Amino acid sequence: MKLVWFRNDLRLADNPALRHACAGDEPVAALFIISPAQWRQHKMAPIRQRFMLAQVDELGRELAALGIPLHLLRVETFAEVPAALADLSRELGVTQLYANHAIEIDEQRRDHAVTAALTEQAVSCHWLNGCCVMPPGRVLTGSGEMFKVFTPFSRAWLKALDEDGFVIHRAPAPRGEPLPWQPLAERSWVDEALGELTPDPRWPVGEAEASRRLNDFLELAVLDYGETRDFPAIAGTSVLSPYLAAGIISPRQCVAALQQRLGYRPQSKAQPGFVWLNELVWREFYRHLLVLIPTLSMNRPFKPETAALPWSWDPDAFAAWCEGRTGYPIVDAAMRCLNATGWMHNRLRMIVASFLTKDLHIHWRLGEDYFMSRLIDGDLAANNGGWQWAAGTGADAAPYFRVFNPTTQGQRFDPQGEFIRTWVTELADIPAAYVHQPHDWLRLKGRQDYPAPMVDHAVARVRAIEMFRSLEK
Repeated sequence: MKLVWFRNDLRLADNPALRHACAGDEPVAALFIISPAQWRQHKMAPIRQRFMLAQVDELGRELAALGIPLHLLRVETFAEVPAALADLSRELGVTQLYANHAIEIDEQRRDHAVTAALTEQAVSCHWLNGCCVMPPGRVLTGSGEMFKVFTPFSRAWLKALDEDGFVIHRAPAPRGEPLPWQPLAERSWVDEALGELTPDPRWPVGEAEASRRLNDFLELAVLDYGETRDFPAIAGTSVLSPYLAAGIISPRQCVAALQQRLGYRPQSKAQPGFVWLNELVWREFYRHLLVLIPTLSMNRPFKPETAALPWSWDPDAFAAWCEGRTGYPIVDAAMRCLNATGWMHNRLRMIVASFLTKDLHIHWRLGEDYFMSRLIDGDLAANNGGWQWAAGTGADAAPYFRVFNPTTQGQRFDPQGEFIRTWVTELADIPAAYVHQPHDWLRLKGRQDYPAPMVDHAVARVRAIEMFRSLEK
């Protein structure tokens, strides 16, 4: 018996672990492990848990239709996984385990322990690359080291892709008669572990839905992506991040679909489609960094010297930021959108992260954790990379120049205030000329229903730069 262990790769197509397990005639079973206590420790958002489990339900039905049973285990923490997997392997008569690599440090330690436990009972473990187009360790400098700077990494990544190529594998063929599948909602122990399982209707699950979103984006928006991606009121992005984070679609499928749509693989900014491809490369870069520098998974900065920065931990200021009560409309709209939908536009992620760290001078770790606790697409590598970039502690960060002005950012990327009015209802009736600096207009109207700015940005910016300059002394 071969056992396929699904993690953040909840798909049938282009799944190396599933594909290799299904080679040959030996029986195949599948496994997904629910770890409620570990998920809470990792700040996994409830909306992300529901999304992921809805996809597990979908996956279970699809596997059952192929004659492959999907087993569910509830194992509270990663520390308990090796023994639970060993027990299941004995029960099923497993001789080989297949899974796609995890890149986070806790997950890597768990997987090493699983290998050790299963080896003792003669179960061979096969770990494959299912999370990246180019596996960590493939894209190297001329001296054979992994990159720590994005631009040369991007060039080397594109070169490696040209040299290696890749193949998209279809879902496996049926391996027997269809099997019954008991929905998760009918399993009391799942409800008891996680509470309400009803997924958000704004985020339908399924590989077909992920493919539809990808194809719609490539047909309607990818050619204009470089011009429209920064405007949150415009449907200019793919909105695929939840599907990539859960592994409902793979980055290889995205690259292949882009190449098929364009008829070529873009190599430079001058070519349509490159800006979006470069975003996929950024995703790969942060994942490679997590493997190169495991301490990034441990709340440590990429730049060690920045650990000495005198960050604030002010709970009241942090709460105002979380709840969208800063007095800066674009920041408040973004945070209220996140709290209501579990998702935030990428330009807004940069704006609110800059505001928390450079205007309020609050530690990026608080913002990183808050995002993970709310985002449906919460992914440690991308989330940590983005927060450290904004805070000036990470790869490719330039703290003296990346202090976003929240007012001018709003004026530039939401010029008519459409996004702001959608989420900051107090400003729904304000004229566009005042929407980014509404306080004088509100005062004239005798209104006090929107907060005054928490800080003076000009003063806060100087303080942020002084914080970093103090490191040089």
